[in-house]
Amino acid sequence: MPFSQATRPVRTLVTGASGFTGRYLVERLLARGHAVIETVGERDEPETSTRLWLDVTSPDACQRVIERTQPDYIVHLAAISFVGHQDPLDFYRVNVMGTLNLLEACAHVGHTPRKLLIASSANVYGNVASDAIDETFPLHPVNHYAASKAAMETMVRTWFDRLPILIARPFNYTGRGQTSNFLVPKIVEHFARREPSIELGNIDVARDFSDVRYVASVYEALLDAEAEAETVNVCTGTPYTLRDILSTASELTGHELDIRANPAFVRQTDVKTLIGSPAKLRAMVPAVESIPFIETLRWMLAA
Repeated sequence: MPFSQATRPVRTLVTGASGFTGRYLVERLLARGHAVIETVGERDEPETSTRLWLDVTSPDACQRVIERTQPDYIVHLAAISFVGHQDPLDFYRVNVMGTLNLLEACAHVGHTPRKLLIASSANVYGNVASDAIDETFPLHPVNHYAASKAAMETMVRTWFDRLPILIARPFNYTGRGQTSNFLVPKIVEHFARREPSIELGNIDVARDFSDVRYVASVYEALLDAEAEAETVNVCTGTPYTLRDILSTASELTGHELDIRANPAFVRQTDVKTLIGSPAKLRAMVPAVESIPFIETLRWMLAA
């Protein structure tokens, strides 16, 4: 039964709720009338009925949260998501074992939600010579972040016959609140402060950038979609290079930056081009419209 027809508030558990994506998704779900239970990784505030501490690397902690909340839906966002994170093992502890702990917690408690939406990443595709990567493309991860997500997906697929799971593969996305160790916020901050120069690596890498508000709306809509035991790209199909973004930001602000190449910012494992096909996504959630990237930049610059 779709949550829009529910007779009581729908309980939706969001792991990693205080992260960049989680904050936007929680806002959307609350506006739809969900009773959202947020889990956070830091013990900086006391727990409440709607905000619980969860270390996904702890099986006992995962079982406690599932048993306590018995959620109708689970959106699993908790992950190490910065490609340049220093400890490679963390990617596997959190992204692979943390996800397994959550699934095993559902089995241990004997709770089957209506759907589990698990966030992976389009980085699993690696370097692909295609203008429209669809979900049938083979996985060729080229860094620990991508490898951990690919391993996570492989493990999760073994649960498709036990739990109603949908794997989302978001391509790059950005927006207000994303930290400046990601490239678009770094560029936006330099323009907003009208800095004289900026140091970057390869500005000709191309990415299929989305707006975080679009990604949150897609995740919300996918909960109500009938699809399960599936993997779906979350993307727009439109590529932008960093050079394009720098040019657009310059036009929007009337400010010129001196762009300086810093070899230290060029990773040998960087994916050069990553452009997705949104065909399957549009078939699943046809009512969700993407946001033009110039509007995303305009919104971020106005923050």
